[in-house]
Amino acid sequence: MEWERYKHRLFAHLPRWSARPLLWLMAEEHRLVRLVTGILMLLGGLFSFLPILGLWMAPVGIVLLAEDIPFFRAIGLKGMRWLERRKPDLFRE
Repeated sequence: MEWERYKHRLFAHLPRWSARPLLWLMAEEHRLVRLVTGILMLLGGLFSFLPILGLWMAPVGIVLLAEDIPFFRAIGLKGMRWLERRKPDLFRE
């Protein structure tokens, strides 16, 4: 599946400190935690004008929600394809 390919290749390029929590959240048994975290990250991205919160939170929230919600998977795939065109090294094996 295209989504899995993008996700695994992108996670392989993340630093260990950020990849470990994301991989933990991606486990099937953490679905509820993943959904709540994804919603909070998306909201944090929307309120990026506030201190501590940032725009970087929105794409992370979309990736987390895309695991369980097809609407966000479509958005995530568009974002991954765009990112692959801009930064092809991120998705090379």
